[in-house]
Amino acid sequence: MSRSSMARVAAAAASGALVVAGVTVGVGLGAGTASAAGTCNQSSQVSKNDISTWGITHNYSKTVSAAQAAAGTNVTYTTVISTTGIGNPYVNTINDIPPAGFGAPVKATITAFHVGIPTGQQEEEVTPTQNGNGWKVTNTGWFVNSGNPLTLKMTYKVPGDAAIGSQVTSGGTGVAGTVGVSNEMPNLTACFTVRIPNPGEVTTGSLDMAGLGSSEGQLSSTGSISDVLGDTITKVLKNGS
Repeated sequence: MSRSSMARVAAAAASGALVVAGVTVGVGLGAGTASAAGTCNQSSQVSKNDISTWGITHNYSKTVSAAQAAAGTNVTYTTVISTTGIGNPYVNTINDIPPAGFGAPVKATITAFHVGIPTGQQEEEVTPTQNGNGWKVTNTGWFVNSGNPLTLKMTYKVPGDAAIGSQVTSGGTGVAGTVGVSNEMPNLTACFTVRIPNPGEVTTGSLDMAGLGSSEGQLSSTGSISDVLGDTITKVLKNGS
């Protein structure tokens, strides 16, 4: 085994030992976080029913996928647009504003009603474009009625400098479309609390930094430290033989 390979294995093993011993390293307060404790709602809702909606109530909700998430992991914000009553507005733009300091979405999908084959609610990946502080998706017009809501899912990576225990609140949401749909909702937000990474997340992150990570077969949240270290050492020995 080469000296560099030995060094990498030692680094990975040392990282695992720190996790087992319960040693944690504090990180600075990152952008988009708040140091003071307060109300942190995982979801919020807004309704619109005025002369512009023609007697139809437009309902909007935004939810983050986890009440607690670790720095460096992914969170998904789900925005649902629905209606009650008779009518079918069309939505052509949704602008999702993530927390300050977050990067571009790593994935985005839309679930909408399709008339063609296959018919009904269909999910598909979409490509967001930057729009000020947010990321928007557009279409000639997604159909919405009381039985067919429109759902946008935007997945982002939590910045690595997010401080443990801090509360991270997203920005709002903007929607545009046919008459009555256009709506800017700065208070349609979602919040989660930054938690301590679990052993699998810490070990996998340490291995990535040591050059031993892989884009495939990452350790799950229920994975074993000994398993990942043993697997990594085996791979290094094979590569160095």
